[in-house]
Amino acid sequence: MGSVRGARAVVTGGGGGIGAALARRLAAEGARVAVNDLDAARARAVAAEVGGVALPGDAADVVPAARAALGGGIDVFCANAGVATGGGPEAADDEWTAAWDVNVMAHVRAARELLPEWLDRGEGRFIATVSAAGLLSMVGAAPYSVTKHAALAFAEWLSLTYRHRGVAVHAVCPQGVRTDMLRATGAAGDLVLAPGAIEPEEVAEAVMAAVAGDRFLVLPHPEVAGYSAARAADPDRWLTGMNRLQQTLESGPG
Repeated sequence: MGSVRGARAVVTGGGGGIGAALARRLAAEGARVAVNDLDAARARAVAAEVGGVALPGDAADVVPAARAALGGGIDVFCANAGVATGGGPEAADDEWTAAWDVNVMAHVRAARELLPEWLDRGEGRFIATVSAAGLLSMVGAAPYSVTKHAALAFAEWLSLTYRHRGVAVHAVCPQGVRTDMLRATGAAGDLVLAPGAIEPEEVAEAVMAAVAGDRFLVLPHPEVAGYSAARAADPDRWLTGMNRLQQTLESGPG
């Protein structure tokens, strides 16, 4: 069974929302936590609260700094930072690029830095905050849906490639969570995510349960398993249902 007691942990996007909840829960479970966030004040506030260290700045550059701050190594890495880019093909190239960079390539770069250390000692834990959009899709948000599918695929690849060498991987796939990101999703979020939204602490609880049980897929909304099975069993029926949501979104309130 997995445990984080005594672990050196990093949480990107740790200044609020799911990241802050993960930092608090990891610390409560006995980990030493480095809190990374673009917002320096928020990173420092959460780090002070959990008795950890603050690492303000871009998640893309956090691993070397975190390794030094935590005494030479990292045992748990929470790739939690993300952006919820909406729109479709018409979204600007720089918006698509930012979504790829934060939601996917930040995970790739972290793994590139961490794997040599983890494979050498036969132990390491990678926790990727993906989204139910990585298993399903999100109306009104092509860049988000596409990159979250890619983030899930990368987490799956890490797990199937390295689990026999001691690397544990967890893909966290919640639906709506009451965070700043949810509030920024606008009408699509209000329609699809807000009604069943949960607190960030509930996500952190689900993550710790998955760590304890060494489970890859973390579903804070258990119903997502059924949705995913239905999507796989009958894609056309699934797409028809999702298209109805899209039509509801287009028709607006009332």
